[in-house]
Amino acid sequence: MAFVVKVEGAEAFEISKECVKSVKMTTDIPLDSNARTKDVGATMVIKGKILTAVGGDPFDSTRKMALWSVVPAEKADSYRKVTAEYVAAGIMERKYCFPNAFVVDYKEDYGDEEGIGTFTLVIKQKKDKISTVTVEGGYAV
Repeated sequence: MAFVVKVEGAEAFEISKECVKSVKMTTDIPLDSNARTKDVGATMVIKGKILTAVGGDPFDSTRKMALWSVVPAEKADSYRKVTAEYVAAGIMERKYCFPNAFVVDYKEDYGDEEGIGTFTLVIKQKKDKISTVTVEGGYAV
């Protein structure tokens, strides 16, 4: 089983397969709604380990995530295309694509017991582009 997460935009990068440990995709509607609403959102939460080479790696994908998280909203590259794939036993179980994703939250945690850091990246799809979100799966890789 492997997760492949790609971020495309002004500075494209792929989060290393060894880093990503989980991907969670949710569809959001207001909790006070009593019927289906037009106010639909999509959120993706990506969690994993921070693995960097000794001496620093200029291609460190977790560092690039952290840098993306602080891009101001007025910059064009605050929105990027994110594709997350879950592959198990040669089958593409799920492939999610958020073509206009932005960072809602990014956290890095370090502890003195584990010896490695962990990250949590929370992204959302731009609401006026919600119809462009794709979910695929169930085919051989």
